[in-house]
Amino acid sequence: MFVKENSVRGASIILVITLALSNILGVIRDHFLAQKIPTDRLDIYFAAFRLPDLIFNVLILGSIAAAFVPVYTNYLREKGEDEARKLAQATITVGVCAIIICLVILYFIMPYVMHLLVPSFNVLKRAETIRMARWLLLSPLFFTISYFLGGILNSHKRFLAYSIAPLIYNFSIIVSVILFADRLGVEAAVIGVIIGAALHLLIQLPAAIKVGFVPWPRFDFAHSGVRRIVKLMVPRAIGLGANQLLLVAFTVLASAFPGAIAIYTFADNIQTVPSVIFGTSFATAVFPTLASLSHDKQVDRDAFSHFFTRSARAILFLLIPASAVTILLRAQVVRLILGYGFFSWADTRVATATLGFFALSILAQGLIPLLARSFYAMQNTRTPMYASITSIFISIVFGYVFSRSSVAAFAGVPGLALGFTIGSWLNFFILFFLIQKKVTVNFSVLFYFLAKIVLLTIVAAFALQLTKETVSIYFDIDRVRFLALQTVLSFAIATVVYFGGAWLLKIKEIRS
Repeated sequence: MFVKENSVRGASIILVITLALSNILGVIRDHFLAQKIPTDRLDIYFAAFRLPDLIFNVLILGSIAAAFVPVYTNYLREKGEDEARKLAQATITVGVCAIIICLVILYFIMPYVMHLLVPSFNVLKRAETIRMARWLLLSPLFFTISYFLGGILNSHKRFLAYSIAPLIYNFSIIVSVILFADRLGVEAAVIGVIIGAALHLLIQLPAAIKVGFVPWPRFDFAHSGVRRIVKLMVPRAIGLGANQLLLVAFTVLASAFPGAIAIYTFADNIQTVPSVIFGTSFATAVFPTLASLSHDKQVDRDAFSHFFTRSARAILFLLIPASAVTILLRAQVVRLILGYGFFSWADTRVATATLGFFALSILAQGLIPLLARSFYAMQNTRTPMYASITSIFISIVFGYVFSRSSVAAFAGVPGLALGFTIGSWLNFFILFFLIQKKVTVNFSVLFYFLAKIVLLTIVAAFALQLTKETVSIYFDIDRVRFLALQTVLSFAIATVVYFGGAWLLKIKEIRS
């Protein structure tokens, strides 16, 4: 267990660092998008993403985490590298063929589907969205191959190239927007996406070849491993389809408000930074280990519970204070990242309110990947599917109700974020309740741990708020440099207080 635990810890460190860098680049990307492209024009860019993303997420992304990695890992352990390589080749071939067929169909029916997606767009704006969406159909093809390669690397516990790929992707968009947005507008961002997706693939290919994968098609659709993967991926595909339905529904609702699609997306991107860095990274790092501890639904319960609990504690330790920081600094963060160029003061106020409601879901979103992957490791994809479908239905209902509310605090985009938050917590509670049948959770120890974390978070939040108010007394925070000073100083002091308190209380997460 010592070797495995250090392997997970090392992988977590790599993923946390690279995901942090990727999300920083994502914030910089959004900064330049907001600065150089008018918000209502960005609606075109983000709406054009919805359908290509839907196809990729439903057909491919779910099968990798939920099905491909567990089955491929078992093949590596039990049948050797040669059989695992054949499985990977056959699976990728099936995936590429499926995605090409779907993309060709979507290309021709795009005008009809887009009419349903953005019904409030005028004719010219909808026509441009159709054109951008057709260009963006190239990116799912690149990502299909790239994410399968990432699954292979994860199974071999090689995370570096997999982690660098998103950095290259975001960097490509940033460079394209900086160089060409003044002349090409939205098209500059689309060009950056396509080039970035191709680079996302190319950066992982050498590493995949190094671990024994041969990039050659294998038309073995009857392969028993492929059939097993398809069987496992169907529930996950349905669950992800429901999640994409949420984005589609929110896009339809937001299209009635000029700039709302862009504002919702920007706020969503900001609030996912902590949950991805400190939630998804740990879940991704521990997933191959959890999968190796589960075979034919027979689980090494003690070891499985150990790794699950350690990962959950680390996520709680980092995301509880991160949620508080995001809520308290939401206005500063939005103004510093987005409040430039074409992004108006009215847009900034709406984005701040939206981020505030999103921030309430950060902890749930950080834990859901670990809970879902725990079920996937046991080759159970149905439970997360049912939880996802239920929570998404609730999100859409509440999002519609709140966004159409007469209460000013909820109306419009903030109401969609609040609906999303309610659904996220429902998803978490369903998965947490059901995972207890498989994983041993010591609630007395966990409650004591949570009590210390919450207490430290309250103290750190008080220090942060006091610092904010002190800086605002002595400096004009309407000026960017003093606003940045307020934000950085408040965050730094809260961080010192929190981690210093954790050290004094001898919380082992700070020491490890």
